[in-house]
Amino acid sequence: MVRLSDLHEAEAEHLQARADAMPRIEPGEWITPKPLSESTVAIVSTAGLHLRSDAPFTLGALDYRVIPGDTDWRDVVLSHVSTNFDRSAFQQDPNISFPMNRLQEMAEAGEIGAVSPRHYSFMGAMPNPALFEDTGTEVGKMLAADAVDVVLLVPV
Repeated sequence: MVRLSDLHEAEAEHLQARADAMPRIEPGEWITPKPLSESTVAIVSTAGLHLRSDAPFTLGALDYRVIPGDTDWRDVVLSHVSTNFDRSAFQQDPNISFPMNRLQEMAEAGEIGAVSPRHYSFMGAMPNPALFEDTGTEVGKMLAADAVDVVLLVPV
């Protein structure tokens, strides 16, 4: 992970200003979750991943794509539009951006209860996350319908 101190001063100031402008989200009420060994786990990523049969993401996209849990990686495409996004790690190992195989291994080992049948990918690089409220609520309802207990948020 790059640090602001590693960036050009102008880029660091720009990113810090964007972070400072984001609204503060207060922590919610603490709940005691069930053990991971009994939990169904899903992935939500901002890597701009989708199936080959899906429409690619576009600049400023606020929608999402469903990635079925049994998807073959050869059917997954990355259409993230940011020029700053390094695609090389995903090309070498898709689990870098979407750790589906690791979740399946954890389920087989009994470390987690199950892998959700559906996972979700959004387009990242959105300066105003509040714009995702509608689609985030929609995905949240689908996660609840799949009885998902834990979501791995994989920001890219």
